[in-house]
Amino acid sequence: MPLEIAYTSDGFQSGAPVANGSSVLTTNWNDLLWAAITVGRPNRQYVFKHGTASQYEALFRLSLVRMALEQRRPTARRLRRTTAARTLDPSEKGAVNYFLGLTMCKLFADKLLSVPWLLHLDVFRPQLDPFLTGRSRPDLVGQTTNGSWVALECKGRVTGPSDNAKNRAKQQALRLVSVNGVAPSMHIGGICYFRDDVLQFFWRDPIPDRLEVKNPIRMEIEPSAWRYHYAPVLNLIASNPEYFQRMLREPVLLPVENSDIKVGIHPEVLRSIREGDWEGARHFTPDSQKMPEGITYRRDGIAVVAGESWSKPFDES
Repeated sequence: MPLEIAYTSDGFQSGAPVANGSSVLTTNWNDLLWAAITVGRPNRQYVFKHGTASQYEALFRLSLVRMALEQRRPTARRLRRTTAARTLDPSEKGAVNYFLGLTMCKLFADKLLSVPWLLHLDVFRPQLDPFLTGRSRPDLVGQTTNGSWVALECKGRVTGPSDNAKNRAKQQALRLVSVNGVAPSMHIGGICYFRDDVLQFFWRDPIPDRLEVKNPIRMEIEPSAWRYHYAPVLNLIASNPEYFQRMLREPVLLPVENSDIKVGIHPEVLRSIREGDWEGARHFTPDSQKMPEGITYRRDGIAVVAGESWSKPFDES
């Protein structure tokens, strides 16, 4: 059953991949969970300030989405905030909403802008200090399938965003002025929020005024940085040596215990990752005609398949 997320686009220029105005994104749990586990944060401690074993990173992200969003019934197409998410304390609620903002930006960038690759700027903190001080900076930098760069500032809110919040998100995205010597093609401020507990999304990309950019950020991205994109899924698979070896040879998915999800990395991509060939991994081209039934790899070579329980309401017990 497909899912639908209402969204509004504002300020995108003529010829952009999206049209301005209100529309609906048709997606599914597989897309959403893929976005959550590949958003490119260094690790869980940047969300909840706790240490974590690397192999649990994917489980943490999946669990967070499961706790925060639900379908009220299997035939429902809208995602709603769960009772559990509504009753979190303010600090927990802020952390969860921020992670949902990152996930929604990743989802929309992939589906509508052809940006499957997004990394959090915290990945580059040693390189960019002191430019990353404070919160006035973009969250994510990504690359489209045709090689252009995109900057995104992502926010998550309980209620609809004010004009000030929309403008602030855009201004933070503008601080990234170049990646590997090339100006980003878009500087997007994206905000996910709830209206009557129904998930919504807003994003804006007006023409930047370069004269107003304060403390500009210029960065270089080496191919090895894309390991953060794969890390949560890769560490989860590597924690099961039997499946890891099988996955190097054939298309197979690893059942994730107690989550009703299966994940996998295409053998060709997994071999490239094992050899440290990150550019080779990113040049993978899926061929659905050669895949076993039930396995669909995305452009990054990762497959995420959600079971039927994800279409049912969240059960806190």
